[in-house]
Amino acid sequence: MKVGFYQFRPIFGKIAANTKKIIKALNEVDADLIVLPELALSGYYFKDAKEALSLAEEPNSSMHIDSIINLCRKNNFHIVIGFAEKDQDKCFNSSALIGPKGIIHIYRKLHLFNEEKFSMSPGDIPLKVNEVNGVKLGMMICFDWAFPEAARTLAMNNAEIICHPSNLVLNFCQQTMLARCLENRVFAITANRFGADNRPQGILRFTGKSQIVSPKGEIIYRAASQREAYYITDIEPTESHNKYITKNNDLFSDRRPDFYEH
Repeated sequence: MKVGFYQFRPIFGKIAANTKKIIKALNEVDADLIVLPELALSGYYFKDAKEALSLAEEPNSSMHIDSIINLCRKNNFHIVIGFAEKDQDKCFNSSALIGPKGIIHIYRKLHLFNEEKFSMSPGDIPLKVNEVNGVKLGMMICFDWAFPEAARTLAMNNAEIICHPSNLVLNFCQQTMLARCLENRVFAITANRFGADNRPQGILRFTGKSQIVSPKGEIIYRAASQREAYYITDIEPTESHNKYITKNNDLFSDRRPDFYEH
């Protein structure tokens, strides 16, 4: 499977321009799956819930989402993209798995980070694995990295690749994802943004360093911190089926859930 990411700098509030940038960058890309950053259409740093809702998309009636669907149809690939999702009077930090035939699944971020709690609603859709061209994909978003249960739930539901749109501002995630991949024996594609959102309430700077990690916890590729980048590589998703870390230790069958306390 040819998989990869597109790391770029969304301009806050410029949904049409950000959509055009994505389409231009990926228009001639040969891939099966491309992961884009969290909130790739709107930018990240909302000042309040009202502003977030004003920049949110209703996915089934969004010309911008339709443009991404058309891109997938033209190039016969799949995209995972983060966006602000409007659902009546709520705004969710969501990611959509999109293919040539349209939206396959939407995931809403379960673990809101810092000031996101003041502008967005916490996710209310269970973690789910979807099959694309025979490959099982799971989605989580940015700060979900800090909760091992998210990646483990996807892996226990047979995910081979975890698609991880992100707008990372802390310096921990990229290295932590090596452990998430090793302990679950899955691939992960973390697509981060770079640059900054300079807003009235302050400035947030993003760390870039998008990456693809193997089931052995090894970095296949990591992008630079403050530079636009797209990267595509071939992986063999079935490598994730081997859950043995030694010949006598299967990371899943050796689990002792009866002794795990909450």
